[in-house]
Amino acid sequence: MRKIVSLSTLSMVAAATAMLAPSVASADAARGKQLFMRCMACHTVNKGGANKVGPNLAGVVGRKSGSVKNFKYSAAMQKANLTWDEKTLDKWLTRPATVVPGTSMVFAGLPKPEDRKSLIEYMKAAGK
Repeated sequence: MRKIVSLSTLSMVAAATAMLAPSVASADAARGKQLFMRCMACHTVNKGGANKVGPNLAGVVGRKSGSVKNFKYSAAMQKANLTWDEKTLDKWLTRPATVVPGTSMVFAGLPKPEDRKSLIEYMKAAGK
């Protein structure tokens, strides 16, 4: 009987966790949207949006570095040959100059891992 109760409890906890997962992702993206406000001085994230001082970041996750048309990248970024996956973006958002020495991006970085994760979640969702 004890095993049945334990299994039943475990099943309920698993179901509750699964139902909460989307709201956690939404919370991350909502926080990421707040964080992106800092980025808006130099970047857009709207599909088809204009480049500013920095390139449009719509669809950045999975994209090759230095590949936005009509944007003049630094020589360092042109040579970087990165794919902006979540791992690379996390490193970049920690401290861009360590990922691409010589980058023209003057952003110092986000020290908190949860902020970087939230910003990446937002960029994944935005501009689709």
